[in-house]
Amino acid sequence: MTTHHGTDLGTVRARAGNGRALILHPVLRGAETDRSPEASLEEAVGLAAAIELEVAHAAVVKLNQPRPATLLGGGVIEQYAALLAEARERGEDIDLVILDHALTPVQQRNLEKAFQAKVIDRTGLILEIFGERARTHEGQLQVELAALSYQKSRLVRSWTHLERQRGGFGFLGGPGESQLEMDRRLIGDRIIKIKKELEEVRRTRGLHRKARAKVPYPVVALVGYTNAGKSTLFNRMAGADVFARNLLFATLDPTMRSIGLPTGRKVILSDTVGFISDLPTHLIAAFRATLEEVQSADIILHVRDIAHPDTEAQKADVEAILRDLGIDPEHDARVIEVANKIDALDAEAHDAAIARTERSDSACAVSAVTGEGLDRLFAILDRRMTAGREVVEMDVEHADGATLAWLYAHGEVLDRRDDDRHAHLQVAIEPALLARMAKQGGGARMARHAA
Repeated sequence: MTTHHGTDLGTVRARAGNGRALILHPVLRGAETDRSPEASLEEAVGLAAAIELEVAHAAVVKLNQPRPATLLGGGVIEQYAALLAEARERGEDIDLVILDHALTPVQQRNLEKAFQAKVIDRTGLILEIFGERARTHEGQLQVELAALSYQKSRLVRSWTHLERQRGGFGFLGGPGESQLEMDRRLIGDRIIKIKKELEEVRRTRGLHRKARAKVPYPVVALVGYTNAGKSTLFNRMAGADVFARNLLFATLDPTMRSIGLPTGRKVILSDTVGFISDLPTHLIAAFRATLEEVQSADIILHVRDIAHPDTEAQKADVEAILRDLGIDPEHDARVIEVANKIDALDAEAHDAAIARTERSDSACAVSAVTGEGLDRLFAILDRRMTAGREVVEMDVEHADGATLAWLYAHGEVLDRRDDDRHAHLQVAIEPALLARMAKQGGGARMARHAA
């Protein structure tokens, strides 16, 4: 017997014609989880709101054991099938059911028959959001590839309902178009074509990355759980106007800005896609450009919503994805934890958050909204940039004025001797800057010494 516990979160209002949805979050009875079922359900409602669906009802459904054919038990299916039927009779159709859980193709089809409504799972919902938000050509191609790979095993019209309601994303076509009638062969052909296009995009991006490597500034990448306030912090630090709303996955494509630290040093600040629990693995690849910025960054700011009740679980989710990228948050010196949203804490918790981080150069408590703590964060970045400076001896030709000017601008020239052709310099410089200079090549001869 499967029992349920309903949690009415109210109605998420959306623009007219977007469709009404029922959201069910299944929980195995007795199972221990890092976050509360209610918080997980609220996150699912937030995901639906991110594509402006109207959530008519949302509930936590407790399972004694998952059923292979339907996931949900017969009693719960009957109850919600009746709820959907009653809504149709009142002319208030709920024609989309979202299961906040992974569904097999068989489970999805059986639930659609039982509910007489379109059913999508958590992966399908996140694909919808990514499909609507991706702006770069590569991001759009990667989302389409992920969507087709997901759809291939199902051969159900996974997106026809939402396309009919919202006009489609443009990445799988609208109703009546040939994409909706794809069979496995056609989907397979499209997947091959997309992969070829992606290789060309990656080749072009590789050229762009080489050009960017010539910019002699360290890169500071912001990562964090979706809605942790990364884009708001980015705007505050960079004086920029990046799209930032209280919305899951408000930012998908990487954004970069040059900013100055208090000492005058320049760094490149990079905003990235937010992470989320149970992010489909094939979607991690969908934003390789963003994630490569993280992997190659000189400093990684892990932005946390310290006021969220599930902040520890969110931290664990982000750290798990970082480990998948080859970054160990506990031992990688590049990672700085930024406890954001201290303005949303009560006075005692606010003071405790500051006290926990005030003596560390690997953690900082801030409010991206009010700017509190930003001075300390900038000071930490400054110290990180100067930590372990190397003293380098260089021979630079007098004709190479650009290199000489760069060294004076970005390093500290400790000594200089000139002959007819060369300036013999002794320069103290940050390793990150030195590495970027070395990547550029050039005619300067260099010898390293300990600082």
